[in-house]
Amino acid sequence: MPALCAMIQNILGGNVIYLDYNATAPVSKEVFEASRPYLMQKFGNPSSAHQKGLEAKRAMQEARKQVAAAIGAQPEEIVFTSGGSESNNMVLKGIFLHPDDFCTGHLIISCLEHAAITKPARYLQQLGVELTIIPCSPEGVVSPRDVAQHIRPDTRLVSIMHANNEIGTIQPIAEISEICKQRQVPLHTDAAQSVGKTDVDVDRLGVDFLSIAGHKVYAPKGIGALYIRSGRSLQPLVQGVGHEGGYRAGTENVAYQVALGTALQHMTEKGSAYQDRMARQRDRLFTLLRQGIGEGLSQNGADVARLPNTLSVNFPKISGSVLLAKCPNICASTSAACHSGQHTQTVTQKAIGLPPHIATGTIRFSLGSQTTDAEVEEAAHDLIRAWKQYA
Repeated sequence: MPALCAMIQNILGGNVIYLDYNATAPVSKEVFEASRPYLMQKFGNPSSAHQKGLEAKRAMQEARKQVAAAIGAQPEEIVFTSGGSESNNMVLKGIFLHPDDFCTGHLIISCLEHAAITKPARYLQQLGVELTIIPCSPEGVVSPRDVAQHIRPDTRLVSIMHANNEIGTIQPIAEISEICKQRQVPLHTDAAQSVGKTDVDVDRLGVDFLSIAGHKVYAPKGIGALYIRSGRSLQPLVQGVGHEGGYRAGTENVAYQVALGTALQHMTEKGSAYQDRMARQRDRLFTLLRQGIGEGLSQNGADVARLPNTLSVNFPKISGSVLLAKCPNICASTSAACHSGQHTQTVTQKAIGLPPHIATGTIRFSLGSQTTDAEVEEAAHDLIRAWKQYA
C-alpha cells in the first residue's frame, strides 16, 4: 500500500493522505536505524561463540526484553515469530496437534476473528476438533457470559481477539480471562491491532498467550512475537535445533527482532499522549464528515470501547470503493469487496448484522504516527466533495 500511495503521488503531484495504518504502518526512522547494523556490520549468527555471534546474541536478548516490557511480560515468555499469523497458528495448532491427544477436545473462538484464527480453527475442525464460534453484539463486542455458557469440560482453548481490525472494538478480555481461570481453560488473544494503540498488559488481561504483529507497530513486515505465560507449553510447529526455547527452530532474524524491540519501546514511551492524539483526530474526522454529509452517515462500534485510531463509517448512497476511487489521494480501506457486481460482506459486517446495502458504503480509516491535523481536515473535505458530486 505505501508503494501504491507513492505511485499515485507521483502521478497526481499532490499530497497522499495515508489512513490505512491498520493494514500496515511504515517502518519508523528510529527502527530502521536501530536494525540496519545487524543486516551488515553485526551480521553474526547468535548461536556462534565468537565476537560476531555474541554481539548478535546480546542484541537479540535486549530486543526480547523490550518486547516483554511493552506488554508486562518476562523476557523468557517471549518467542519471536514471523508475524501475527504465525503466532496465532502456533497457539491453536500447538495446543491441538499434540501427539498425546491429537485433535481431540473443544475450541472456542469469536465471530469477529481474523482469518489467521478462523482458518487454522477450521483446519483443526476438519481433523476432529469440535469448534464453537461465539456471537457478538450489534456493536461488535463479545459477551463474557456467552463464553461462560459455551465452555465445556473438554474445552482446551479459548481464543478471542483483543481489538477488531475493521471497526476497532475492544473485547472484554480481562473478564473473559476470569471465567477461563475458573474453568481452568487457557486463553489466547490476538493483539495484532491493539499493541501500541491501547494499553496491553498480559497480567491485567489475564491471558496465557498473546500474539503481536510487527508491521502494525512500525517494525518491518515479517516479524512478530508470541507471549507464552510461564507454566504453559505448546507443541512446536517448526522443529529442528532448539531456537526460541525449542518453540521455533531456525536461525534467528536478529535485525528484525531488534526492529520489533525498538518499535515497541518507542510506542511504550509515546504512551497515552499518542493514543489521545489519535482519538482526537479520529473523532474530528467523523465530526467533519457528519457535518458535511448529515445523519445518513453512520459509524460502526461508536458507543463501545474501541481503538483510538480506528474509524469505520458507512457512507449513504455510494459504495466505499467508488468514493475512494474519486479520492485517489486518500489511502483507506473498504471493509468489503465487490466481485462481478456482487457485494460481499466481511466477517465482521456479518457478525454485527450490518445490512448489505449499508455495508457496501463502509470505509475504514485508521490513523497513525504520521497523521496530521491538516491531513484530517483535507481528507474530510475531499471525501465530502466527492460524495456530494455522486449523491
